[in-house]
Amino acid sequence: MKLTTTTMLKLPNSTRMAHAGQAWTALQASLRAESMQIRSAAGSAMTLSAADLKDFDSSALSLLLSAKRLSVAEGVELKIVDVPAQLQELARVYGVADLLWPAAVSI
Repeated sequence: MKLTTTTMLKLPNSTRMAHAGQAWTALQASLRAESMQIRSAAGSAMTLSAADLKDFDSSALSLLLSAKRLSVAEGVELKIVDVPAQLQELARVYGVADLLWPAAVSI
């Protein structure tokens, strides 16, 4: 029986194109480390909070999509929570909202 273990990762308060590569490097390392811990504890999910994200552009969507892709590759569900309304709208306009946070997940 697989338990659901959830850990909380956080996005930085600023995610802009100029620093997206650095942000991805840091997030990627955190996602890999957390997913390894979750799998070793027979868990299946981790949570990424966007609550601190105040300054962003469309690169934030790229970061989130990459995080989702990595979590699938690692075999761990990634739930993105506390998403700012402006980022939700940006994702809707770009047509990726359903990929980032399925309707069943409350944001």
